[in-house]
Amino acid sequence: MSTILIIADHAHGRLSAATRKVVRCAADFGADAVDILVLADHGADVAAEAARLSGIRTVKYIDHAANAHALAAAAAPQIVAAVEAGDYSHVLGSNTSFGKDVMPRVAALLGVGMVTDLMRVLGAHEFERPTYAGNAVDTIAAPDDRILVATVRGASFEPAAEDGEATIEAVSVDVHLPEHTRYIGMEEHASDRPDLGNAPRVVTGGRGVGSEDNFRVIYDFADHIGAAVGASRAAVDAGYVPNDMQVGQTGKIIAPELYICFGISGAIQHLAGIKDAGTIVAVNKDADAPIFEVADYGLVGDLFEVIPAITKAIG
Repeated sequence: MSTILIIADHAHGRLSAATRKVVRCAADFGADAVDILVLADHGADVAAEAARLSGIRTVKYIDHAANAHALAAAAAPQIVAAVEAGDYSHVLGSNTSFGKDVMPRVAALLGVGMVTDLMRVLGAHEFERPTYAGNAVDTIAAPDDRILVATVRGASFEPAAEDGEATIEAVSVDVHLPEHTRYIGMEEHASDRPDLGNAPRVVTGGRGVGSEDNFRVIYDFADHIGAAVGASRAAVDAGYVPNDMQVGQTGKIIAPELYICFGISGAIQHLAGIKDAGTIVAVNKDADAPIFEVADYGLVGDLFEVIPAITKAIG
């Protein structure tokens, strides 16, 4: 019998899109039951939102003051206690910054290894995951005699449907929470644009944009078509945009329906972050830029001439 516990990723009282994709991934395991665990200081609303996801048996939530902010050091012991109490065979989390932080701690406390960035389920203990910056895919066979801990690559899965009616259960765990990690504060980049990680349309700029001031043309075009804005690592390193806008292997892994990039050469690290995009459109002055090898549509030209022309054509 296999039972899965999904660790909910949430913020500001809302369940993240990444968790919805983990739920969809869990459906491919063929498990006997799938539950969700919500850690919060007041988690009833998030639990109610999670209960609507398709295929979920029970949503459990732990209300504790230590869960007011997402601290992996405090979350991991609670998760392990819930896993052991529920006799779960699999523990899944999103491959977000929270999941990358908390899931290795969970695996360590359980005394098991873990699978990261799971992109395809072949069986209850066999999976595919990307390697070499997404240029190759590994097939991983995990031991079936111990608990499996894994993070799920959100870009590889669609969000779960919202036609479920799972049971909601408030639970408590009796564990010692470490005090060596304390919440100090959080700095977030606020934007009225769509979220880069989940937007159906994304526009990005690279080193070819030239400067922070020049990046305004990327913002304006993205706003014109209702898209999120991202950048290559080269643009981030050059100081054109903040770090949280980076797309690529060491930034955000995204899978928009439409991806348009300007002035991006197409280093393999960047391509690893967009490989699951539906349609890729590239504009670059260099006809030999690697980005054209993966683009569905490519245009050799000056982005400062091309963008106004596209904007005028769109109307």
